[in-house]
Amino acid sequence: MEQREKFGSRLGFILISAGCAIGLGNVWKFPWLCGQNGGAAFIIVYLLCLVALGLPIMAMEFTIGRAAQKGLAKSLDVLEPKNSKWHVYKYFGMAGNYLLMMFYTMVGGWMLNYVFKMGSGSLNGADADLSAEAFGSMVSSAGEMWIWMIVALALGLLVCALGLKNGVERITKAMMLCLLAIMVVLAVRSITLSDAGEGLSFYLAPDFSIMFASPSAFVSTVYAALAQSFFTLSIGIGSMLIFGSYISKDRALFGESITIGALDTFVAIVAGLIIFPACFAFGISPDAGPSLVFQTLPCVFAQMWGGQVWGALFFVFMSFAALSTIVAVYENIISFWMDSLGWSRKKAVLINCILLPILCTPCVLGFNVWAGFDIPFIGGIMDLEDFIVSNNLLPIGSLIFVLFCVSKKGWGWDNFMAECNTGKGLKFPEWLHGWMKWGAPIIIVVILVFGWLDKFGVLTLLLG
Repeated sequence: MEQREKFGSRLGFILISAGCAIGLGNVWKFPWLCGQNGGAAFIIVYLLCLVALGLPIMAMEFTIGRAAQKGLAKSLDVLEPKNSKWHVYKYFGMAGNYLLMMFYTMVGGWMLNYVFKMGSGSLNGADADLSAEAFGSMVSSAGEMWIWMIVALALGLLVCALGLKNGVERITKAMMLCLLAIMVVLAVRSITLSDAGEGLSFYLAPDFSIMFASPSAFVSTVYAALAQSFFTLSIGIGSMLIFGSYISKDRALFGESITIGALDTFVAIVAGLIIFPACFAFGISPDAGPSLVFQTLPCVFAQMWGGQVWGALFFVFMSFAALSTIVAVYENIISFWMDSLGWSRKKAVLINCILLPILCTPCVLGFNVWAGFDIPFIGGIMDLEDFIVSNNLLPIGSLIFVLFCVSKKGWGWDNFMAECNTGKGLKFPEWLHGWMKWGAPIIIVVILVFGWLDKFGVLTLLLG
């Protein structure tokens, strides 16, 4: 039997797992949610939700992987009671990995494209019209979009092809350390701009009046914090489970989950320190959502001394955030085929070199050739793929992992606790049993239901 690959270091495991959790949502969504929901008041609620829900479920995913010494393909098969059907979820989980990459790889290509655009000086002196035109030109060109998607895809698969230690661990570790360094440099530059104080106040000053303005405002803020704490960690489709299968039993897994969650939150908070002071310093609207990155921030950099350099660095940081997630999810996909069919890493990578470009193409075409495709309440092809993953597979998968670990008809609480708490470090508290058995499943179902209500406009009608 072939020896399972292992991480070369604890740092590698932490940085790679954090890299999977750290993505583009940390960069624009978290700061925007903070700004719109009371700044530091929202951060407090978010951290409470993260500790109560996100981190325990992440520890469960890691624990299942480490106990089984398998990825999503075989872990539930190995641990489930005889004649049970928990393993059926692996097909839905892997579908989630592919669906996520079908649009996320394309967005990673956008980031790499903008490194080139900023570095080459084509956006120097950009105003709002030029920035909007540059972004519009990119998404309307199927050829340009497809080429950069292939570049992002090739980089991700190349890293995975090099193996766990020499590829995924070594390169992602270097990429994550560079990401953290670039972020600190950009944050220092942003908060030292003239008139940056107003942006810091908008972002970080606690304003509980927004949260308690009305019952509907309170529900909206808490739900936003819950959803963000839940989705930011990439839990529910086995993305964390695979890394659990690559680590030793030297460390207890709840403490490792807290470290990774802290890194994820650090990136999200520092992203706001980069974006908001710069926006306010140059009179740019801070609530533009995802278009803030592509259509608004180039205007900010155009007004800064050395803006071409700072802009290129910013999009390098964005590319690292995207690629760290792409590499992590690709590794989960490659491992699935290796474990399921006994393929070599090389064969699994080669098959996906053919499969992934085909699967990613509809999303690319959805912005141009197939731009007329629209589903009521959901939107275009990218919106559909995101809805299936974010609003369905992530919460359903997390619910299955939780029930698997707490139910006597699954792996069971005692087995989970014994494996999770093996090794040094902070242990999973025994007193959380009741919460994980009843509270967490109920909250996950609430997130699932509210996600549907929000998508189809019912939540707005109910809350007013």
